[in-house]
Amino acid sequence: MSTNQSLRPVTAEIVENHLFIGGCDTVELAHKYGTPLYVIDETTIRKICSEYKEAFKDYHNIHMMYACKSLCNLAVLKILDTEGFGFDTVSAGEIYTAYKAGINMKKVLFNGNNKSAKEIELALEYGIGRFSVDNFYEAELLNRIASSKNTKADILLRITPGIECHTHDYIQTGQIDSKFGFNLNLIDEIINLIKTEYKNLNLKGIHAHIGSQIFETRSYYDEVEILIRELARIKEVHGITLNEMNIGGGLGVKYTNDDTPPSVAELARAVTEAMKKALDKYAIEEPVIYIEPGRSIISTSGITLYTAGSKKTIPNVRKYIALDGGMADNPRPAMYQAKYTADVANKMNNPKTEFVTLAGRYCESGDILIENIKLPNIEAGDIVCIYNTGAYNYSMASNYNRVEKPAMVLVNNSQSAMIVSRESLDDLIARESIPDRLRK
Repeated sequence: MSTNQSLRPVTAEIVENHLFIGGCDTVELAHKYGTPLYVIDETTIRKICSEYKEAFKDYHNIHMMYACKSLCNLAVLKILDTEGFGFDTVSAGEIYTAYKAGINMKKVLFNGNNKSAKEIELALEYGIGRFSVDNFYEAELLNRIASSKNTKADILLRITPGIECHTHDYIQTGQIDSKFGFNLNLIDEIINLIKTEYKNLNLKGIHAHIGSQIFETRSYYDEVEILIRELARIKEVHGITLNEMNIGGGLGVKYTNDDTPPSVAELARAVTEAMKKALDKYAIEEPVIYIEPGRSIISTSGITLYTAGSKKTIPNVRKYIALDGGMADNPRPAMYQAKYTADVANKMNNPKTEFVTLAGRYCESGDILIENIKLPNIEAGDIVCIYNTGAYNYSMASNYNRVEKPAMVLVNNSQSAMIVSRESLDDLIARESIPDRLRK
């Protein structure tokens, strides 16, 4: 079983009725750092990285690129850097974080469908390795800015391969009706512009991303076939040999016992088998492959700890247990009905005797983290752990209801270290001011 197929971090264990992660008692972590609290297990991150490298070791020309949008902070990027990963970024903030983490910026790709001029200028200033050009507007803008700086930008063309994955509509990206990328019928037009007008763009290859939380490896077979076919067609029509192909990420993870994501090895087998077949079919040279795992790298390593508070029982309907966090630190259940698994961290061996609904503390009826989960009897002050929250929880967190964002700690070998400080009330108003006329 690979790490993305686990509900819990690989170091999870029960010691004297308490949940331990990374050798640390999660109940003690909650008391020391407060709740809600994001906890990231370093061992789990490194294990899934090793699984990716092992699974693809026979394809010698492959580069792993961590998708920063899933979770981006200095410590996490530094861990991934030491594992040899590059970085897929989608904003100036992610680029800047990579830069401040000491990353070799040649290992960074800048992705996204509406890059601003300021972001492009920053990326050029830092010397990032690749731009994934998403549309005609961006191609013209990037060329103009690169020209003004007397430099050339190495680019991939992001294409929309027309593949629909069986996943939530909000996290599909490869279907024809998508805001991302050039549809296949537009590829010749943009390449002609690059050949004739955009002299400061250096076309290196193509890029596609078909979605997120993918459970079917067949989608990757189809994607590889389309991309290799397109590389062969571009060579025939335009006389250009492109030797780079970015297939994106998207491998699913196990949030509940009902989830059955493929292993990393199954993903690698699908990609490499599809590559061999397509290369033979279209008779082109083996390209460099980039793959961009994000969720499958970081999700399982993360848990969120909450303190239980009030409760409400509605006879013959349900029992609500209110937690001290909710949709502001984990918006995924409210956004697209994401499912999670939980335990009571200080009652791990207690019998699970009742079904409850874990509700958030925010002023929305839809602020429900988990519906109808069977847990031990929960009292105020108990510590509730929700698993598999490493990806997109902190990344999407907000200050809704004017609540401070949680802290994040990294655990490893029975040691913990804060890697993101908890926001204070002063942080909430730090960038605000009252005009003088209102002070009279």
